[in-house]
Amino acid sequence: MTTRQLLDTLITNIGQLLTMEGKGPAKGEQMKKLSVLNHAAVGVKDGKIAFVGSAKQAEQLQAERVIDADGRLVTPGLVDPHTHLVFGGSREQEMTLKQQGVPYLEILKRGGGILSTVAATRNASEEELVQKAKLHLDRMLSYGMTTVEAKSGYGLDRQTELKQLRVVKRLKEEHPIDLVSTFLGAHAIPPEYQHDPEQFLAEMLELLDVVKAEQLAEFVDIFCETGVFTVEQSRAFLQAAQAKGFAVKIHADEIDPLGGTELAVELGAASGDHLVGASEAGIRKLAQSNTIAVLLPGTSFYLGKEAYAKARSMIDAGAAVALSTDFNPGSSPTENLQLIMSIAALKLKMTPEEIWHAVTVNAAYAIHRGEEAGRIAIGRKADLVIWDAPNYAYVPYHYGVNHVHMVWKAGRVVAERSRGDVIATTYAD
Repeated sequence: MTTRQLLDTLITNIGQLLTMEGKGPAKGEQMKKLSVLNHAAVGVKDGKIAFVGSAKQAEQLQAERVIDADGRLVTPGLVDPHTHLVFGGSREQEMTLKQQGVPYLEILKRGGGILSTVAATRNASEEELVQKAKLHLDRMLSYGMTTVEAKSGYGLDRQTELKQLRVVKRLKEEHPIDLVSTFLGAHAIPPEYQHDPEQFLAEMLELLDVVKAEQLAEFVDIFCETGVFTVEQSRAFLQAAQAKGFAVKIHADEIDPLGGTELAVELGAASGDHLVGASEAGIRKLAQSNTIAVLLPGTSFYLGKEAYAKARSMIDAGAAVALSTDFNPGSSPTENLQLIMSIAALKLKMTPEEIWHAVTVNAAYAIHRGEEAGRIAIGRKADLVIWDAPNYAYVPYHYGVNHVHMVWKAGRVVAERSRGDVIATTYAD
């Protein structure tokens, strides 16, 4: 930009600026290197990035508002590519049962588990679900998340699945976070279809014409796992969705190596998610594909499992890895992607460089937002986070606290630290 051009905002005296430069997702060795500018500045004009350079260069620029970052870290807004945002109720009472060793199937018999969330979601009004989801989104915003995927899947019937998707569509208009909607009607087999899952899948597929007509989702997902849907059922379901013009994702190999990872690659899915049980053959195919591995270590952590996804094997093989909260009421009730970054360091043995790729650019590509989110570049939307951290390694290192100083969405401050550890969301008009 020219020195005569007046910026809306200039953020200068940045200690480290992560721009996440590059083309496409970062795969394998690319994840191990970060584009870092020291003593940097970022300029914003009309909600977009207009300048990226050194603080020295920025001295020649003029802006209506100048913010001194005071040596802090600045990064793109975080991207969460896998959440179950819209649901009714909560399941805190199950924690004690799990601690007592009560099996999940027994919890289901007692009215708990996913079916309790399904009942609560069916009983909640659209307005109640909107208000509840807004609370969760505000928390996500306060943790630096500016783009989030949101799935249905707690209806398991026509009326409630559409209700969840309509809630997400409404939230796209009412909340600053950019939302990407996924239809996950095939999340579980409801009791009334336990002996005829094929009929249930057929009914879920019938919904896609309505979903398409009302523009309620761009992705279709399915839970491919032992006791839920087989690889063959998942293939047929997702191929039918693709035939109707939807992009696809897949909950794959969370527990058993059924071949869901291979199926994700075969179908050209945007992402294969979970992948704890992915086979070595599946990992090799993943590395040779454009499918992103979305790993959810918070789920293994919360469920007290020893097994975590093989992030090291995936990255070393050449795959693109992303991280997500898997925010949901049963197995990962957290909106804190910063916590997931720490768990990824400790349990997945990911380096800080790999982690930052996994929560920005790779996460964006996992939801087809790679050309819009996850990078800082001139002309892109000004989705930025100023961190109370001296460098990028500090955020996953110092776990359990919120390091956000200020969050920008499309050039507008939407959350900032007001006092101590209190982050106030400030997007309301």
